[in-house]
Amino acid sequence: MRFEIAVLSGPAILMFLAFVIFPVALAAYYGFYRWHGYGAPTDWVGFDNYKLILGDSAFHEVLWHNGLILVLSLVIQGPLAIGLALLLNQKIRGRSVIRIMIFMPYIISEVIVSTGWSLLLQSNGAFNDLLEKVGLRSLQAEWLSNSKLAIWTLMAIISWKYIGFAVILMLAGLQSIPEELFEAAQIDGASYWQIQRRITLPLLGPTIRIWAFLSIIGSLQLFDLVYIVWGPYVSGTAGTSTMAIYMLAQGRNAGNFGYGSAIAVVMFVISLVAALIYQRFVLRRDLQGAVTEGAA
Repeated sequence: MRFEIAVLSGPAILMFLAFVIFPVALAAYYGFYRWHGYGAPTDWVGFDNYKLILGDSAFHEVLWHNGLILVLSLVIQGPLAIGLALLLNQKIRGRSVIRIMIFMPYIISEVIVSTGWSLLLQSNGAFNDLLEKVGLRSLQAEWLSNSKLAIWTLMAIISWKYIGFAVILMLAGLQSIPEELFEAAQIDGASYWQIQRRITLPLLGPTIRIWAFLSIIGSLQLFDLVYIVWGPYVSGTAGTSTMAIYMLAQGRNAGNFGYGSAIAVVMFVISLVAALIYQRFVLRRDLQGAVTEGAA
């Protein structure tokens, strides 16, 4: 049995070590040097890179952006996904087509999504042109460069891109709730909203918590959408820069790979701490239930 487990899990473990653990360890090693990306690192600086990160107001700003994106993603996508899932769980005409249309943006490449939205939302793009043609010229704006609007533009793109994944998860959770519970509640005289509040949402809790965990980690590591739509420099002035964008700008683009590696390690630590705290205080009872069932 042990041999079979080793044979079956060995390749996955080797891949994990090669493409996850080793790069993290290598980044931690380079983070202790002032290194410009070529030759062996020799200029040892110890924890100076990390001290510089923690004292850098620019890093504090991008960390705030990531935190804001995290909170807004949960607040916007969560209720919207639950509402759409409840709607699409009903027997309505065209339900399958609507499900496909909602899920479609999630499977489209981030490059295509980002490029398309960046073209649509330019000052002379199709969206502003549409507003002018329908008589709403007063609503035209610099959706990408205005620092007061850019973060909401980013959230609109993120929500459009990832809401389909959340809806599919919620629908899967709804399918696992026995119909007998709803029928019994209706017989007892419970209204539709009472059923959703007292039965649906509590039983949908594990699915919501898993989705929230994935959303939190994704928000902390957000890179591609911001990089393609705004770039590493415009995102800073527009107020949409993230830790990953900051790492690229200060590391590779500035030729300071040691400092960039230190930023990558800090990102990893923040994501790991967030994951451990969430698992400890939010997913704890879900995991305990799984362990209890397994033991039984």
